[in-house]
Amino acid sequence: MKFVRLATCLAGIGSAVSGASAQVMTVPPAALSSACVAHPKTNENISAQLAKFRRIEVPFSTAGLSTREIQLVQKLVEASRYIESIFWRQSDPEALRLYNGLASCPGAADQQLRRFLLISGSRYDLLENNKAFVGTEPFAPSGTLLPRGITQKEIDAYITAHPEKKGEIYNPLTVVKRQGSELVTVPYHVEYRQWLEPAARALREAASLSDEKAFSNFLRLRADALLSDDYYASDIAWVDLDNPKFDIIFAPYETYVDNLLGVKGSYGAAVLIRNEPESRKLETFERYVADIQQALPIAADDKPSNAGHRTPMEVMDTPYRAGDLRHGYQAVADNLPNDPRIHEEKGTKKIFFKNFLDARVKYSVLPIGVLLMRADQSRLLSTDGYLSVVVMHELSHGIGPAFARTPKGKTDITEAIGPVASALEEAKADVVGMFALGWLMDHGALPKSRANEYYASYVAGIFRAVRFGVAEAHGRGEMMEFNYLVERGAITRDASAGKYVIDFARMPGSITSLAKELLEAEATGDRGRAERWFARYDQMPATLRKALAKAGGVPVDLDPVTAFGDGVR
Repeated sequence: MKFVRLATCLAGIGSAVSGASAQVMTVPPAALSSACVAHPKTNENISAQLAKFRRIEVPFSTAGLSTREIQLVQKLVEASRYIESIFWRQSDPEALRLYNGLASCPGAADQQLRRFLLISGSRYDLLENNKAFVGTEPFAPSGTLLPRGITQKEIDAYITAHPEKKGEIYNPLTVVKRQGSELVTVPYHVEYRQWLEPAARALREAASLSDEKAFSNFLRLRADALLSDDYYASDIAWVDLDNPKFDIIFAPYETYVDNLLGVKGSYGAAVLIRNEPESRKLETFERYVADIQQALPIAADDKPSNAGHRTPMEVMDTPYRAGDLRHGYQAVADNLPNDPRIHEEKGTKKIFFKNFLDARVKYSVLPIGVLLMRADQSRLLSTDGYLSVVVMHELSHGIGPAFARTPKGKTDITEAIGPVASALEEAKADVVGMFALGWLMDHGALPKSRANEYYASYVAGIFRAVRFGVAEAHGRGEMMEFNYLVERGAITRDASAGKYVIDFARMPGSITSLAKELLEAEATGDRGRAERWFARYDQMPATLRKALAKAGGVPVDLDPVTAFGDGVR
């Protein structure tokens, strides 16, 4: 089977051919600058930073798809391009201006800078704690979602003086702006209407191309939600989809752009095509979710029963991603939606991006494990072992407390915990996922003979993630996990060999105690407790930094190149 991708320098202009039937796909042109623009001085060796990302081909295979299904995928990609446009404007509009302005610049340095802007989705380097890699403007911790320069202290003081405004300001789907001495909010569906209207239109057109009635209904409901910011009905319809052949993530779900309040959603999209053989393998995990919930090491009141809730799990290949799923950390799975009401009533959907997961294991997890772990333990690493860790991570996003019980009553966990909430939740999912794997082995659902394989794959994943540094939620969470496990003696360093060693006997107890801490922090909504915990454990030790420095040849993450191009309006 032949796959042909667009040349990178065309930035999405033209067409791509893929699949045995040689279908031609016309890609809409991006609004690119017609003249090469000067850019500010770069502050890093861009070539060296680019070398930390492995470029991978993400083809779109038309094999086995009807003409109508190919058109459906193309229409979903078209809709997703508008999500890409919104994300750049939420994250860093100046980066978008520069990215498009460099499109016609022929110099190698210009094109390298353009590529790094695309990887980052901003002018700030995640691998260097959000240091500006071009220009001098300091990092805005919430992009354009909150006024530049505003502080948590200022927001708290404003809400104290205007308590009636708290709901608007903390609403995940409003942009907060200054208006003189006042803070005003604009709903997302108003702020981004010029892109949301054509996105909604494309979703409705895609719905007319789908042969799956439930998926068509979801697409129409999601189109309505884009223009009202009320995602509840469409989220219910999305979770209720039963083994769809095609699916899509399409919403301002995640809060990674908002590093101040930790609540504002950023838009993301992924076009998904079902991998049926791999999806069937997940049935073992899905069967025990309610039992694992009740086994968690926290108070009974903090683990509401999810018995009877569906736990839909899909293994999908994704030929196109946009917004917060395209830039920065390249997710290999997702657990959505994030609305706690949906968690209580329905549960969540777990999606595993098989093509991205395979690439991460091949190019990053296995090589970093071989370099940093003792040989007998690095030989335990496997793709299946890492997939099991990832599966349980995503399942664990959907278990544990649904809300925080604070002195002021039941509160959304993200709002209660604040900026550290994303790192806390990612760490909770990691650790509770490993606790859950232990439970499955103890109850005969998985063979105990694979325990060391799971633990080794988990630790190799930590070594991969911490290379992002603590400016990124996953990296910060896993840095904390590493330091805690070292403190407990579950991970040690063999100085003579220069390798890290897992004490497998200490891992179960250490995992359980850490799971208890993280779950209780979420259950109580104790912001101070969570912040103190991360302040204690989230710094990279010099010995680990030195060890990672020797892994320069191992990619930190992936740089996907799709058949649909990367142009942005």
